[in-house]
Amino acid sequence: MPSDSDQQPVLVPILGDQLTRTLASLRGRTKGDTVILMAEMWDEATYVKHHKQKIVLIFSAMRHFAKELREDGWDVDYVELIDEDNAHSFTGEVARAIERHSPREVKVVEAGEWRLNQAIAEWPDKFDCDVEILPDDRYLCPIADFRSWAEDRDHLTMEHFYREMRKRTGLLMQDNGKPTGGEWNYDKQNRRPPKDDMDPPNRPLFEPDEITRECIALVEDKFADHFGSLDRFGWPVTRRQAEKAADAFFKERIEKFGPYQDAMVHGEDDLFHSMLSTSLNLGLLDPMELCERADQAYRDEKAPLNSVEGFIRQILGWREYIRGFYWYNMPHLQKANALNAQRSLPEFYWTGETDMRCLADCIRSTRDNAHAHHIQRLMVLGNFALLAGINPREVQDWYLVVYADAYEWVELPNVSAMILYADGGKLATKPYAASGNYINKMSDYCKECTYSPSKKTGEGACPFNPLYWYFMNRHRDRLESNHRIGRIYANWDRMGDDRQKEYLDSAEEFLATLKPSGPEYARYEDTDQSMDAA
Repeated sequence: MPSDSDQQPVLVPILGDQLTRTLASLRGRTKGDTVILMAEMWDEATYVKHHKQKIVLIFSAMRHFAKELREDGWDVDYVELIDEDNAHSFTGEVARAIERHSPREVKVVEAGEWRLNQAIAEWPDKFDCDVEILPDDRYLCPIADFRSWAEDRDHLTMEHFYREMRKRTGLLMQDNGKPTGGEWNYDKQNRRPPKDDMDPPNRPLFEPDEITRECIALVEDKFADHFGSLDRFGWPVTRRQAEKAADAFFKERIEKFGPYQDAMVHGEDDLFHSMLSTSLNLGLLDPMELCERADQAYRDEKAPLNSVEGFIRQILGWREYIRGFYWYNMPHLQKANALNAQRSLPEFYWTGETDMRCLADCIRSTRDNAHAHHIQRLMVLGNFALLAGINPREVQDWYLVVYADAYEWVELPNVSAMILYADGGKLATKPYAASGNYINKMSDYCKECTYSPSKKTGEGACPFNPLYWYFMNRHRDRLESNHRIGRIYANWDRMGDDRQKEYLDSAEEFLATLKPSGPEYARYEDTDQSMDAA
């Protein structure tokens, strides 16, 4: 005769970025013996004032996922958003669910964000039932494996990690252990500036259905003061939609994705990018499946090697590397500030009101789409923050707020270590600092800009030009010994005192015009978890 405990269900909490039917906590479970808990959390939507599209995306994807599970016969306990006065932490919602269902065990997959994982680690001591915390095996490199790779290395070079992952997975590899095509990296073929006849196709936008429209109304009502517009919301919110978006990329854009992945064009927000990161980070798409599909596209002669390798490198290399780097360097990465950057984030990052055409366009796209591609994020928005010495915490919060694909595990190392060099060079071998010449080369932004990239100082000079030398001069003691950029100081010295002073004065005059962000953009009070738990 079964005991009472045998008749009690297993409670499976699923987080807002774990919308995967093969999640480790669901594998092996039976529908009559499991209660799935999902909860929309006020704190996670507001601990920073997330972009409206990001909140709609996560809530809508969660509601669609819960609906699919119920239609498939699963018992889903779904807690819709309640108002701020009755808000509970995610741990609190699990405790309430335990009271409702009296489970014999809680099975949960580890969170993608450090603070929430710390909270989950306390559950075995908080709850009377058993708690099992499972590793998130949707990623291709377990955290323990990254740690083993990283230990005893002076520099955590992504290229070395990427090659190991290629060998491990067999992606773009020959039977003799050599890389397909004879090279590991085709990045040199993937740096073409934009051309007038590029004619990029439109990415698929998905018309909001009733569930998504309800989420849009909810966000407009309760989060009206958050950054961003909902007018163009069209992100995939189901696996089926995400697969259609992937189909469109492999059919229409992968051929030119590689060559033009670094290009920037005013008013062209998507170009040939896949636009699949939101679906990947929610769990709607599987990273290995996408990489295998790209590999097969090359073998079937449907896509060039440089584009396929570049796409696989972003997922198998960079995405997996960034996740491992995050866990390897937490929690101190949150407060890293090796360059002692203290300036407040300029208000134009929120308003887009600046005469710098490149920044204005990137911020417009960010506001309208909750998206900007990686070079816009790194070499325009990030480059300015680096050169101007913006406080890393404020920059980190901004990136976490404004992008629909931003979760702390991917946002924090990209911003702190890659963009701002705040970790002192553990991730990047040099700061990604550039003058206006780079932006002029890789975009059409400068053609109609108030400022001229060819003018170096004084009125009408592109601010990136004096800011570049201002930054280099300010950090000479740290950077002159860097073998990748140390040689530029010979150029600086050849300018002479008068020319150097012109650069420094021009930079300081421009910086003095920057209006800092007001208190309405400040980070909300910290909670014990993040948007991962939504």
